[in-house]
Amino acid sequence: MYPTLKPIVRWVGSALAVTALTSSVALAQNTGKLKVGFMLPYTGTFAALGIAIENGFRQHVTELGGKVAGREVEYFKVDDESEPSKATDNVNKLIKRDQVDVIIGTVHSGVAMAMAKAAKESGTLLIVPNAGADAVTGAMCAPNIFRSSFSNWQPGYAMGEVMAKKGIKKVVTITWKYAAGDESVKAFKESFEKGGGTVVKELSLPFPNVEFQGLLTEIAATKPDAVFTFFAGGGAVKFVKDYAAAGLKANIPLYGSGFLTDGIIDAEGPAAEGILTTLHYADSLNTKRDNAFRLTYAKTFRMQPDVYAVQGYDAAQMLSIGLNATKGDATKAVDISAALRKATIDSPRGPFTISASHNPVQDFYLRQASDKEKENKVVGMASAKLADPGRGCKM
Repeated sequence: MYPTLKPIVRWVGSALAVTALTSSVALAQNTGKLKVGFMLPYTGTFAALGIAIENGFRQHVTELGGKVAGREVEYFKVDDESEPSKATDNVNKLIKRDQVDVIIGTVHSGVAMAMAKAAKESGTLLIVPNAGADAVTGAMCAPNIFRSSFSNWQPGYAMGEVMAKKGIKKVVTITWKYAAGDESVKAFKESFEKGGGTVVKELSLPFPNVEFQGLLTEIAATKPDAVFTFFAGGGAVKFVKDYAAAGLKANIPLYGSGFLTDGIIDAEGPAAEGILTTLHYADSLNTKRDNAFRLTYAKTFRMQPDVYAVQGYDAAQMLSIGLNATKGDATKAVDISAALRKATIDSPRGPFTISASHNPVQDFYLRQASDKEKENKVVGMASAKLADPGRGCKM
C-alpha cells in the first residue's frame, strides 16, 4: 500500500506556516521604526561637538522626509561623558536595553574603541561620526563598522607633509595623552620625518587636563622652528589662548590638526588668527553643495555648522545608502558594506569614497584661521584623496 499523504501534508503546512511567520517578522523588522541610538558627549569638554553631530544627522533625515529606506526613525540618546571607563555600560544601554538598529557615536577615541568592540561582538551596525581611533578601521575593523569622519592618522599625516614642504626642520609636538593625541602625533612624525624634518621633543598631559603653563615654558626653552599640536573642544580654546599669552605665537608658529580651531574660532578670538591647520572640511569651500548645507543648518539650528555637523550629516547619508541596498534591513552588514564601497558620498566637504577598511578616502585642505571673518579659510590642498592605510584590518 502507498503511505498516507496526510502526515506529509501536515508537515508541509507547518513548514509553510513557519516560513510565513519568519517572513512576516523580518518584514516587520524592516518596515517598522528604525531605532537610531546616539552615543555622544552631551556634557563636558566635547559637549558642543556631540550636539553638532546630532544636528547634522537629523538634518539629513529631515531632508529624507523623516524616513531612512522607508522606515520612520526613532531616536535614543546616551551621554557618553567622554569617559572610556563607562563606555561598555553605556553602549550596552543602546544595544541590550533599547535594542537599536544602528549606533551613531562618538567623539572620544577611547570611548569609540569600547563601542567598536561591543558592536563587533553583537553585530550591531555602528557608524563613527568623529572619533579617529586608528584601530576602529584598522585591527578592530568589521563588516558592520563604518566611519563618516577620519582616522587620526589622516590629518596628522597631511600636516607633516605640509610642514616638511615648507622647509621646517625642528618641531616640538604637544597633545593630550590619549589615543587621538598619540595617533595624530605619530602620523605627523611619520610624514614630517619622511620629508626631512625632526621632532626634537614630544610633550603631553593627561586628558582633559588644561594646565599648559609648564609645557609652554618647556617649548620656549627648546626654541623649535614650529609646534604641531592636537587639541579639540574647550581644551583647544584654552591652549590657543595660553600659547598666545605666553608670547610664543609671535616667534614659534603653531600648526595643528584642524580640530584646533574648527567650530571654536569665536571662543579663541585674536589668539587663533593665522594658525594653519589641516582638515577634510573648511568654512570657505564655497561649493553649491556646501552652501546649501550651511544655509539649511543655519536656518534650522540658529548657528553655523562645523566639521562635526558635516560628519553627522554624512553618517546619515551613509546609513541611507546602506539601508536602501538592503530594503531597510540593518542586519545585512555585508550587503551594506558592498553598497557603500561602490558609492561616492556627495558630502558638503566634497565627494568621498569608502576604503576597504570602511574609512573615508578624502581631500585634506590646508586652512588658515581668520579671527576677523570667524572662518577657517582654504589656502591650499594639503593632501588629495588621502586614504588611511588601514593597518591590521582583516575582513
